[in-house]
Amino acid sequence: MDFWSLMWADFKSIVTDKAIAITLFGGVLFYSVLYPLPYLHEVPTKQQIVVVDGDHSSLSRQLIRHADASPKLEVVAELNNINQAEDWIASGRAHGYMVIPEGFRRDLIRQKGVTLAYGGDANYFLIYSAVLEGLVSAGIDAGKYVQFNGLLARGSSAKQVKHDLEPIKLNSVPAFNPSLGYTPYVVPGVLLLVLHQTLLIGAGILGAGQWGREGYWQQVPAMKLIFARVSVFALIYSLFTSFYVGFCNYWYGVSVQGVLSQVVLFLVPFVICTAIAGVAFSCLFTRRDLPTQVLLLISMPILFVSGFIWPFELIPSPLIWIVQVIPAIPSIQGMLQLNQMGASWSSVAGFWWQLWGLALVYLLLAYLGVSYRLNSK
Repeated sequence: MDFWSLMWADFKSIVTDKAIAITLFGGVLFYSVLYPLPYLHEVPTKQQIVVVDGDHSSLSRQLIRHADASPKLEVVAELNNINQAEDWIASGRAHGYMVIPEGFRRDLIRQKGVTLAYGGDANYFLIYSAVLEGLVSAGIDAGKYVQFNGLLARGSSAKQVKHDLEPIKLNSVPAFNPSLGYTPYVVPGVLLLVLHQTLLIGAGILGAGQWGREGYWQQVPAMKLIFARVSVFALIYSLFTSFYVGFCNYWYGVSVQGVLSQVVLFLVPFVICTAIAGVAFSCLFTRRDLPTQVLLLISMPILFVSGFIWPFELIPSPLIWIVQVIPAIPSIQGMLQLNQMGASWSSVAGFWWQLWGLALVYLLLAYLGVSYRLNSK
């Protein structure tokens, strides 16, 4: 059997096997929609709150208007007491409340301390933090308004008053995540991990189902089978990788700062190394269900030691050294720096060479494993 016929036979084995086809084609498409879907809105806005106004003054009404004008809040009702506010939150009609105490305007004018009470449902952390942030901002604005008017009444100029109230203005510009959202932060790394895991599972199922029976794979030398199988998976995953890194990044608004030629060059050893690792991994099994089970068990640990969910600085050093043998680790680190942070090629060249080194190591392991499986029949 020549090389091209062997590639074609492997390709037919992949696309006609339901488990492999669903894992590869279905899994890649499914995760491209499923994982980012809950985070498309990214930042919680217009959370419904209620207000208990114990002062009923012009300043308390202005505070309520400021809260309602906040992009994070929407005032849906003014209630008589805290018990009613808690009932609204318990029933889900509101996510938080603000209590304005009696004498709010009088005490502020007299420059006395005033305590605004905030409350909410902390079961949803992002919603709770958005409510508190919006209410705190509205309270600070009310305090500045009183100070502004007080300083003007003492004869200070408006320009000087603004400078005294805000002597330092912070101009925060996010460098790598302009929206400060969850999707640009996590999705690029997770999608690369999905490619890594599905390729390993597909190659594992294919090999595990073949080693114990007769077939075309026993009619060729081990190295020829390895190169043909790696070529087939590499061609398939070159399309999947282009879809993830190209279309999905564009569709989900992920910040892309890398040069296309450098991104493609970096992804070549990622796909090849992972495909070779998949062939070597398949030699560990003779049951088709085991590769999926093993990789599902270790997928979350790999995610958390990959350095973008949890920083490397907080991961034990021995663990960092151990996981460097997993192709996904240098791939994710290098791609995030190159494509999302705009790093130079020299900054990621170490990861690139590491992937080629791993490819050679896994090629040796694949040769030993495939040779053993073909000769053990």
